[in-house]
Parts: sequence; structure tokens; C-alpha cells
Amino acid sequence: MQDKTLSATGDRVTIHVSVGVAEVTLNRPDKLNALDPAMFKAIIAAGERLSRMAGLRAVVLTGAGKGFCAGLDRETFASIAGGGAAPTLGNLMERTHGLANDFQQAAYVWRTLPVPVIAAIHGVALGGGFQIALGADIRYVAPDARLSILEIKWGLVPDMSGIALMRELARSDVIRELSLTGRVFSGAEALTYGFATSLHADPLAAARATAKEIAGRSPDAVRAVRAVKRLQNMTSDADTAAILLAESKEQAALIGSPNQLEAVRAGVEGRPGRFVDEE
Repeated sequence: MQDKTLSATGDRVTIHVSVGVAEVTLNRPDKLNALDPAMFKAIIAAGERLSRMAGLRAVVLTGAGKGFCAGLDRETFASIAGGGAAPTLGNLMERTHGLANDFQQAAYVWRTLPVPVIAAIHGVALGGGFQIALGADIRYVAPDARLSILEIKWGLVPDMSGIALMRELARSDVIRELSLTGRVFSGAEALTYGFATSLHADPLAAARATAKEIAGRSPDAVRAVRAVKRLQNMTSDADTAAILLAESKEQAALIGSPNQLEAVRAGVEGRPGRFVDEE
């Protein structure tokens, strides 16, 4: 895959693609990448564009400047306070993207991408910004980052798919305490709660390294990575019988293929694999 820089929608979100890895950057640094209607549209457009991209193997999701994302911006809240909630937020009950509405899709689109998404979180991830990070498969967080399920401060609930995504990561009482208080917690605390995969002084460098490692695997290993994500995505809602059957289907599609057999031969013979990219 050739190096290229793409524009998702305007300049709110940038996408740079190199060697099978797309680096997606929330690009409103003067506002700590706060979410306004244009930012929501750009995030969704970026995710949907990547879903159609041939040869994509991994995604790094980050924020420009001093923070990942500060959540909904003050101008949008001011519109709501002035009675502009309906035109600002639209019909929240409308399912505009399968299971989700527009605002939920800004976080959930990362879960539905077929490839792994690694969020690099520094500075702040507050409210909607925290929920967008939850949509990633892996979250690398700076120890001193500040995170919060902030919606209760504004008399709201976390409604950007946060409730659905948090239940996989943290205990119910932890989610309740953080959601009911809006308390700001550190990256180090996020690790103990289950929201951070690991802590890194430079989360972006760590995310890039993991994405490069994933992208550098053999073609069948990349197929297996995608299969693992599909299986993980169904574990919250499917019963054991459905999960076991899905495991078998995914494995049957992989085992015995030319690249998979070559991986076994190469391992046994102690040599590099000679793979054919079938993507």
C-alpha cells in the first residue's frame, strides 16, 4: 500500500496511510479536538472511508496537539442551553447507521472496522472523547492523561455507545461510580479500572509500533487478526453455542490455505515464509 494522506471531511480529521497502516488524527488542536457537528461528520466519514480501503491492516487513532479529545465543545452546549437542542442534535432515536445514530457511530464505527484499531490517548479524553476511545480495540494511555465519563455534569448520560462499550471493560460498580459522579481519573487509574490496555509515556509511538507489527505479518496472519476481531465483537451478546460455532467457521476458513501451510512449513524448517498476498 502506497503512502498517502487523505482528507476525510474538510480539515477536522486527517488520514495518513503507510504500509497498510492508517493513522487517523482528530485535527482541531486549538479546541483540544472538541466535538462539534463538523467533527462528528468528519469522524464518521473517516471510519467509513477506511472500511472500504483495500489492503488496510491496522488503524492508529490519535488527537493532534495537547489532547486526544475534550468531548462536546462549548459552542454546541451553548446552543443546547439556548434551546437549540433539536437542530443541533437531530433525532437521536433515528438509527442512521445500522444499530447506531450519528453520535453513537462516531465511537462505534471503530468497533465495526474489520481491522484492529489502536487508540493513543494523551492529555484529555473527556465525555464524548472518552467514548470514542472506547470504540478502539486497544487503548494505549499516558499515565498522566485525564479521562472522565463527564456527561452527568451537563445533566446527560453517556450516549455515544459508551454504555454498550464500557460493560466489556470494567466492573459495573466502577462504571456506575464514574458515570454518576463525572469524576476525572488518571491514565494510571484507567489501567486499574480496565479502560486502558497499557500505559506509555509516548502512547502514539507505542500505537504505531503495535500497528506496524500487526501490518507486517503474513497475509494469512492478517486474515486471522480480522477473524479474532470478528469473534471478539460478538462475545458480549452471543451465547456460548454461537461463539463456539463462529470459532469453528473462522478456523475452517483459515486452516489448510496455501499461506497457512507455508507458515507451518517455514516454522518447522526455521526459515522466513514465502507468502503470496491474496488481498
